[in-house]
Amino acid sequence: MINQVTLVGRLTKDPELRRTMEGTPVTGVTLAVNRHYRNQQGEIDADFVQCTLWNKTAENTARYCQKGSLIGITGKIRTRSYDNQEGKRVYVTEVLADSVRFLEQKRAEEVFSKVGGIK
Repeated sequence: MINQVTLVGRLTKDPELRRTMEGTPVTGVTLAVNRHYRNQQGEIDADFVQCTLWNKTAENTARYCQKGSLIGITGKIRTRSYDNQEGKRVYVTEVLADSVRFLEQKRAEEVFSKVGGIK
């Protein structure tokens, strides 16, 4: 079985880096992914996809991206569930990111120059 997804979209808000109790970096982002057609009003709709990023991927995204940044994410679709405060079961479908690419030239140059890549 193959579980792989690739998305390109814009961040809906600034990424916020958190750490687990063990100290592992993690951030959750929402990616607005435009559809390839217009609705009845002539507007382009978007899907809002929850994504979870771990370790260096989370750190770099939080450091170099902000609301509106255009990024590409490759990862796996994951579903999980939990009980909320009212005792109802909540189901979550998200993308567990394997890699993130910064797709705006300015951001890519900034990252590569800081990590010793292209200048």
